[in-house]
Amino acid sequence: MNKELSMNPNRVVAYLGKPCKEFTKADIIRYIQENDIRMVNFMYPAGDGRLKTLNFVINNEAYLDAILTCGERVDGSSLFPFIEAGSSDLYVIPRFRTAFLDPFAEIPTLSMLCSYFNKDGEPLESSPENTLHKACKAFNEVTGMEFQAMGELEYYVIAPDSGMFPATDQKGYHESAPYAKFNDFRTKCMAYIAQAGGQIKYGHSEVGNFTIDGKIYEQNEIEFLPVNAEEAADQLMVAKWIIRNLAYQLGYDITFAPKITTGKAGSGLHIHMRIVKDGQNQMLDGGVLSATARKAIAGMMELAPSITSFGNTNPTSYFRLVPHQEAPTNICWGDRNRSVLVRVPLGWAAKTDMCMTANPLESESHYDTTQKQTVEMRSPDGSADLYQLIAGLAVACRHGFELDNALEIAEKTYVNVNIHQKENADKLKDLAQLPDSCEASADCLEKQRAIFEQHKVFSPAMIDGIIKKLRSYGDKTLRSEIDGNQEEMLKLVNRYFHCG
Repeated sequence: MNKELSMNPNRVVAYLGKPCKEFTKADIIRYIQENDIRMVNFMYPAGDGRLKTLNFVINNEAYLDAILTCGERVDGSSLFPFIEAGSSDLYVIPRFRTAFLDPFAEIPTLSMLCSYFNKDGEPLESSPENTLHKACKAFNEVTGMEFQAMGELEYYVIAPDSGMFPATDQKGYHESAPYAKFNDFRTKCMAYIAQAGGQIKYGHSEVGNFTIDGKIYEQNEIEFLPVNAEEAADQLMVAKWIIRNLAYQLGYDITFAPKITTGKAGSGLHIHMRIVKDGQNQMLDGGVLSATARKAIAGMMELAPSITSFGNTNPTSYFRLVPHQEAPTNICWGDRNRSVLVRVPLGWAAKTDMCMTANPLESESHYDTTQKQTVEMRSPDGSADLYQLIAGLAVACRHGFELDNALEIAEKTYVNVNIHQKENADKLKDLAQLPDSCEASADCLEKQRAIFEQHKVFSPAMIDGIIKKLRSYGDKTLRSEIDGNQEEMLKLVNRYFHCG
């Protein structure tokens, strides 16, 4: 049997015996009929970054065929700020490849993500999923390669503190039970996400843990595997929906907010990327980082100031982007270095078979480890608009191939030291800084918007809307104004607690 299908936790994949990308309308109808599915949910992201839901009772087979074929009308003006009420009708059409069994529904329900279409039956220019689709298409047309991505989804679980087996403050990284209290919750989330089609790499407890007012705050992370960038965004959207719903069932609170309080680890949404051609990862060449990878990095170095417009979208984002918190502040990249903006993770480039060394009964595996190499953008956080963010990164990496001096830019922005240590102060002075507020990010996007609008990826109306929203916060000097003021910081955190 195909190894990609064997042991696949997605029940629709397992039942139909084919990968989700091959699902047809006939497959969906057969699954519904043969598994006594009584309802269908359409789900789609709106301007606030959250998934919206439209429920259908299956009246009969003719009605099921109609909704799967024609989709349904929705009020676009209630979903997106750029759509006027006077001409607000949109269509939502299900993408069959995204079908999954709703793990929370009491009545057996099949859910699918949808695409938006305008009155003329064309993909909505400024919709989240279409923007990302256009970005990936442009990347392929310029480079001849496929842009892949995956996210590290960090979040805090909040619940009453029992006082038993207290964790060591800010030392929760990969902690086990009973010092980590929510491992079972995380693994159940992972099981549900996998059943919904999410390609998960692993999960673990993270650095952040502390107690305030009798409540424990424990940071966790679920990391995904690299897939086509459009699938990556879909998987992250569904994952956030699942984590919140399961927390609600169990009486926990969840936040993906970039900052909870001063002096404690914030939550990022690091995005890993790789570039693939004919099924082969192009990030390495002879065991070292390839020119392809360095060109992509150069593009991210050039557009990093405006990428924060998509990845750091409320004022608390910029309280995370400060020194000594394993969050970037300067525009640079490096190997295995957590003080940089773009990190090249350890990539299994050693010429030894570690499995055989650890397990003497094993013979040499000859496993192709080059597929594992990625590069990681570390500035984004949980406030990000997932589709805009990954689209922005695809644009940035594509831009690297359009620059005549990309390899020179990559060389100038490379660092191999912790830039926040005193002895490296001279190196730090030479590096450009990331924006320090939503307003500053908006200014950067205004300057660089033409690059994002090339190939008609980001519509001018979408860029205008992002800039307007970021400037509306009026936070240009906020970080310095409330520095050290715990009370004001807490008010700010509470205001954006359920961002993203």
